[in-house]
Amino acid sequence: MYFCDMDIYEAIRKMKAKSENGETFTLAFMSYSYERNKSEGIVKIEHAKLRKQSSKEDNRFADYMLNLIDMDTLEYRSCWQLLLMEFDGNELELN
Repeated sequence: MYFCDMDIYEAIRKMKAKSENGETFTLAFMSYSYERNKSEGIVKIEHAKLRKQSSKEDNRFADYMLNLIDMDTLEYRSCWQLLLMEFDGNELELN
C-alpha cells in the first residue's frame, strides 16, 4: 500500500513560510515543458527558496506554477504545482 505524508497545498504553505523566514527546503518534482510537450524526468533541488510569482501577463499559467531559486547554483527554476512530488522528505499527494 502507498501512503503520502502531506498534501501539495500544505507543502506550498510551508515552502512560503520557510522562504519568508530565510530558510531553504528540499523538493522534488516531475519536470514538464508545455511548449515542448516534454518531460526531462524528476528534478530534485536540495536547497530551494520560493521567489516572486509571475504575473498572468508574463505567464498565462502563473496560478498553477511555483517560481524557485536553487540556492546552490542560484539558478531560477519553475515547476507546475500539481507535479510536486516531495517536500523536505515528505511524499506529496493532491487532495
